[in-house]
Amino acid sequence: MSTVLKAQHVNKYFYDPETFQVLKDITFEVQKGEFLSIVGKSGCGKSTLLYLLSTMDTDYEGAIEMAGVTLKGRNQDFLAHFRNEHLGFVFQFHFLLPEFTTLQNVMLPGLKLGKYPEKEVEDRAMEKLRLIGMAEHARKPASKLSGGQQQRVAIARALINDPTIIMGDEPTGNLDKANTENVFEIFHELADKGQTIIAVTHDPDFAAGTDRIIEMSDGSIISEHKNP
Repeated sequence: MSTVLKAQHVNKYFYDPETFQVLKDITFEVQKGEFLSIVGKSGCGKSTLLYLLSTMDTDYEGAIEMAGVTLKGRNQDFLAHFRNEHLGFVFQFHFLLPEFTTLQNVMLPGLKLGKYPEKEVEDRAMEKLRLIGMAEHARKPASKLSGGQQQRVAIARALINDPTIIMGDEPTGNLDKANTENVFEIFHELADKGQTIIAVTHDPDFAAGTDRIIEMSDGSIISEHKNP
């Protein structure tokens, strides 16, 4: 198994109105194909940690390495390209563009990356929609989909560039039980195929079904265990 993410002695401070340490000596690794959940009460630092791992915040102490690349000290252009190529994001809100079709929404990060011609990006997008059972809705405007369908499309969009890691920030936080289970099943199938997934969640059932749980409190990792 190869290591796709390594965080070593990561510390993060907020300085306004006074200095406050929000992450304290965070060290852990993630393996390829692992489905990892990060849990903890609101304010424990888990979303801040995900934000650092996403390369959107570069103001921290310590080291973060992803896909063999050290990310500290890189400029914003490098990080933007790296993010688009190596990371897929699924948030609590789907952030689909309502006036675009399902297919167009999934294609967008692929077009932005510019690695493949448009026709190939379209073929890849259809393949991802088939994977999540949404191919028949490809031409439908995103605004005409149900909440559960929109979140599945957000997963297809996260997959378009075959990312090293999918990062989910409360990916089922807005869904009912049936749709939560649906999204969870999709994540599980992806992980079984070798896709690495890191999800911040408040849902104990969701976390219990992942490969490993990292629990945080007051900016520190307080426990780490594998699920049976």
